[in-house]
Amino acid sequence: MFPKPIQKSGTLTRNSYNILVPVSLVIWLLPLIAIFMTSIRPEGDITSGNVFGVPSDFLLIENYGRVLVETEALKFFWNSLLITVPTVILSISLACLAGYALAIYRVPLPFVSSNVAVPLFLLFVAGNFVPFQILMVPVRNLTSNLGLYNTIWALILFHGAFQTGFCTLFMRNFIKALPYELIESARIEGVGEFKIFWHIVLPLVRPALAALAVLIFTFIWNEYFWATVLTTDESAKPITAGMESIKGQYLTSWSLYSAAAIMAAVPPVLMFFAMQKHFIAGLTLGAVK
Repeated sequence: MFPKPIQKSGTLTRNSYNILVPVSLVIWLLPLIAIFMTSIRPEGDITSGNVFGVPSDFLLIENYGRVLVETEALKFFWNSLLITVPTVILSISLACLAGYALAIYRVPLPFVSSNVAVPLFLLFVAGNFVPFQILMVPVRNLTSNLGLYNTIWALILFHGAFQTGFCTLFMRNFIKALPYELIESARIEGVGEFKIFWHIVLPLVRPALAALAVLIFTFIWNEYFWATVLTTDESAKPITAGMESIKGQYLTSWSLYSAAAIMAAVPPVLMFFAMQKHFIAGLTLGAVK
């Protein structure tokens, strides 16, 4: 029923595995490798057709320095940080509180033998199935009426609201898996609800918080659709939408464009490796009782 571990397979299978895994990894990384090689090669290589060959000169410092000096990449990079970090904090904070309430509180509905948390939880789940593209016009009109259109706050508030549903679904399931006897014991000892949440529940779901933080950080940092819908001015664009301004009107410097793309990909990668241990622990939390 379950696949046999590779260590227990035959010699031919193990050798094939050891060969195919590195080859598959290189093939998967080929686009990223090609972008990196383009970011360090001279413009003359690209115009002459030397796109995938060995660069005639390695201009790592020169090209990346030009991106920082000649373009608005630093501003877009800073805008992405201003959008992503507060949104992650806002979404996870609201999700922890809502997930705790949906998982722990058991308030019956009047005239119905059901928990009030159940329909509320289903509401959060249903919101995750709404295609976000159909919200484009209403959200744009709403931000315009509130005076938030073309500002960083528009992206922070929208992403915070839209990601909270998924985060609540995520956190509620983790908190629900905790022994309810811990909550009852603390209540018997006279501990307040907020102290139970802060000192008992949050430390136990810390791996889940780390996993969720990595996921939401990556989602928001790489988001492109709403960055183009809710912003038009370069002062509020994140790096994903701002990279379009690096292109020229008649000629595109592909070396600079590729260098900016590599810079935009670095923070999510660093975030994952910094939280890798907690990320894996969070995803496997509760897998084995």
